[in-house]
Amino acid sequence: MADIRITLFQTAMAWHAPATNRHFLEESLQDLAGKTDLIVLPEMFTTGFSMDTAQAEVHNTHTSRWLQMQADRLKAGIIGSVMTQDQGHFYNRLYIALPGQPMQWYNKRHLFRMAQEHQHYTAGQERLVVEYMGWRICPLVCYDLRFPVYSRNAPVAYDVVVYIANWPAKRALAWNTLLPARAIENLCYSVGVNRVGTDGNGHPYQGDSQAISYNGQVLKHLGPEAGHATVSLSLAELATYRQDFPAWQDADLFTVSYL
Repeated sequence: MADIRITLFQTAMAWHAPATNRHFLEESLQDLAGKTDLIVLPEMFTTGFSMDTAQAEVHNTHTSRWLQMQADRLKAGIIGSVMTQDQGHFYNRLYIALPGQPMQWYNKRHLFRMAQEHQHYTAGQERLVVEYMGWRICPLVCYDLRFPVYSRNAPVAYDVVVYIANWPAKRALAWNTLLPARAIENLCYSVGVNRVGTDGNGHPYQGDSQAISYNGQVLKHLGPEAGHATVSLSLAELATYRQDFPAWQDADLFTVSYL
């Protein structure tokens, strides 16, 4: 059972400037080659959290191809979401690029109605679990964190849940509370990567990107400044914990309907 090194990359971003953001990240990520297995970027990392769908990229063009190039160059997976147009719909689409593997993606399910996201984007209908280095990874986006049924890990389907976000500073308490809760209730590692700085709508963000153990212990926590940190997660330790404390065997089983 191999450990996995996950890099939490917490950054500000230039508003509606994909080329600028890609260039900055390409320069910043190059030092991580050989030092990490998976890099996690914030939600809408090329534009900021915007409802201006005129900024959307057609699926499988600029940024999604760039992500695959970086994954192959760095020999590490990369996760981040992009404002995407696909077959007449707009999505807040999370891409996960893995070295030497086909691109995979997940469309954000829970759209943030307080910013009218549901009026501009189409909600996803399917959760994604990706297998990589012997790990099962469930990547989700921002507002998804508030809905424990959707993150539910029963029966055990994944080992680490990853949330990428543009989570405003004024709701930091919820972010810092729910990330450990998702880890504890799902007997898994929980990773959350948020942005910093102020976006084009004047909303400030304070980061608080972190990695949480299956028992709620904070393994890594970034503060309010831009930066990155790498944490090593142990699949063997997780397996032992699940064996010694098999609460998952008593979970209530039910199905979720998507309306």
